[in-house]
Amino acid sequence: MACCGHCQEAGELFTDEKARTELREYRRNGAPNTPTRLLIDGLKTLDLSSTTLLDVGGGVGMIQHELMEAGVSEATLVEASPAYLKGAENETLRRGHADRASFRHGDFVDLAPELPEADLVTLDRVICCYPHMTELIQASTAKATRWYGVTYPRTRWFLRWAKPVTDLYCWWKDMEFRIYLHEGVDEAIQSAGFRRFYQTETFLWNVALYERPEAVTA
Repeated sequence: MACCGHCQEAGELFTDEKARTELREYRRNGAPNTPTRLLIDGLKTLDLSSTTLLDVGGGVGMIQHELMEAGVSEATLVEASPAYLKGAENETLRRGHADRASFRHGDFVDLAPELPEADLVTLDRVICCYPHMTELIQASTAKATRWYGVTYPRTRWFLRWAKPVTDLYCWWKDMEFRIYLHEGVDEAIQSAGFRRFYQTETFLWNVALYERPEAVTA
């Protein structure tokens, strides 16, 4: 399935060289990015035994790899960058999890009707790269039967000053790709029927975990 222009350019930005570099660093040091590490650590406090995972915009698969070793039985990774998707597949094969994982290339919102529900849905640094926050959250929360985990930028004043610079760069490169500082992310997730039970912050990022109350009491 062809990606939208935004996702095609995400594939051009996240190249084979970047995928190889991330995998090399991950194999050497584990998940190196602070919000990603915090999200993984938070999720590992849950009972993930025999659960399923849908990782949206999963990159080279760090969340999938970590959580499959922590009890997740099946995982689906969706990624717009062919290079990152290939890296995730190769690393899954190297770790011996290939029979329990599946991979889809494309725009998650377009693919969502074809994808299975999962106990856990994760979006690590994805909301900030997608132009239509409401559609993305609606499509992804609809797939999560128990838990939902996200990282997204804090709305700090200096980020708002920096955004026009990144937009100008993308315009100069004749790219549709942009970085977005969406308002109301937490409210949109909670309005989809989720309750936030964990939140932490870094200098730039929010890290949050949510659960469906009915799944907890069932």
